Amino acid sequence: MKNVDNIETGLELQNVIINNNTVAFTYFYKSYFSKLLLASNSYLKDAALAEEVVQNVFLKIWENPYQLGEVKLVKPYFYRIVINLSLNSLKRKKSLDQHHLKIANQLTDDEIDILDEENEVIALLHSEIDKLPAQCKKIFKLSRFEGQKYKQIATQLNISEKTVENHIGNALKILRGRFLNDETLNKKGKGYLKLISIFL
Repeated sequence: MKNVDNIETGLELQNVIINNNTVAFTYFYKSYFSKLLLASNSYLKDAALAEEVVQNVFLKIWENPYQLGEVKLVKPYFYRIVINLSLNSLKRKKSLDQHHLKIANQLTDDEIDILDEENEVIALLHSEIDKLPAQCKKIFKLSRFEGQKYKQIATQLNISEKTVENHIGNALKILRGRFLNDETLNKKGKGYLKLISIFL
């Protein structure tokens, strides 16, 4: 079986599909899906819609693999398609300026790699948040991802603002301890720590 880690060109992926190698394609799909989902959702701010966009991209590739024949590198190719479709979706919803629709096609391979690494950092953040106690996790997400004030959260969950404050404080203590001492993130540079600090 073609090792998915070695599938870099469009022709290699095309051969996987033409040969009906569903095992390799499924592995490839799982390897890229979460990263592409994060890329799409960074524009759409709608997880369900982002998932639909990414799934449609893979479906169209599976149904018509011959379009991959001239694709040099599959990673930037997939990112550009997903981002472009996400921006088109925003255009339909918000009449996005045409200028911004050119962003995906103008991304360089280096910028794609940076976006990929940023998505990995965000995925790591979500993974650590999911390890928080249930109530603490819920309150933290309402605060940091939905932008709700402590008073709003307290009213919604029928708890005191002080309780909300305590949960947020505990979450921040745990997450900061996890990320600010992370050797991998420190090696990546201050930019990635700054990205994490937006939420912390």
